[in-house]
Amino acid sequence: MGVNEELRGKSVLVTGGAGFIGSWLCEHLLKKENKVTCLDNLITGNRNNINHMLSNSNFTFIEKDVSEKLDIKGDVDTIFHLASPASPKDFDKIPIEIMVSNSIGTLNTLELAKEKDACLLFASTSEAYGQPQEHPQTEEYWGNVNPIGPRSCYDESKRFGEALCMAFHRANGTDVKIARIFNTYGPRMRKDDGRVTPNFIVQALGNRPITIHGDGRQTRSFCYIEDMVNGLEKAACSKHPGQVFNIGNPNEITILELADEIKSITGSSSEITFKPLPEDDPVRRKPDISKAKKLLNWEPKTALRDGLKKTIEWFKVN
Repeated sequence: MGVNEELRGKSVLVTGGAGFIGSWLCEHLLKKENKVTCLDNLITGNRNNINHMLSNSNFTFIEKDVSEKLDIKGDVDTIFHLASPASPKDFDKIPIEIMVSNSIGTLNTLELAKEKDACLLFASTSEAYGQPQEHPQTEEYWGNVNPIGPRSCYDESKRFGEALCMAFHRANGTDVKIARIFNTYGPRMRKDDGRVTPNFIVQALGNRPITIHGDGRQTRSFCYIEDMVNGLEKAACSKHPGQVFNIGNPNEITILELADEIKSITGSSSEITFKPLPEDDPVRRKPDISKAKKLLNWEPKTALRDGLKKTIEWFKVN
């Protein structure tokens, strides 16, 4: 397979480690006896996501912006660069911060990887494909992105981050991998995140109208968080530097089907209402994960209904 399937006993830096995916990744890596440094400026991350790890002697939290020079003491074997707001709500509120984290922040993490002779996994996004004219999307597809649209702060800065990673790989031999993350859901998502899964869950639990933008026939492919962090670890560990991997669940459903599933699980009496589709919002989204299956021996295991039940239970408590 050309892959060591897990990290164990390494020194690992996770930028954006107090965020949704980042905190799950930190927890996952601690269970494998790694020394984990979590770096986060808490602009969208949450200290509550990592409080239960602070007493672990293998866990260190640094409150810092990734766009500032990174001075990490000691060895760093692997870097997961996840630091970037990722919600559509953030695109309107903090677009410049998003672009800086994916440009200057990526440069800083790459400089650190070069200094420490570490491998770096860059968390990119399915948004790199834009409004796709290829379906499902393969890693070879170049995308169809509006470079000046309201989503460009995120998708174009991620595309720049990918290009910067490959420039470091070609110029310096830096061991980089790129993971294009597709829609991910699970406990610890922000209730006001703005993404469809927490929106629908919060509305359904409150028996408030479930708001669908567009006609609900647009599609997404939802990956449960535990499957995602397994995929990110395998991508980072792979013996394929300079490679891009789609990490997501290829089970494509419509947004209307997602709303119906959440209503069914919660027993909600919520009505479904419709609003206009935001500008440049992709109509279809589905990853081709053939490459991840072949080179990483990875594919998601969690059925959507099972993952939604766990997520809904967390939202009930929190």
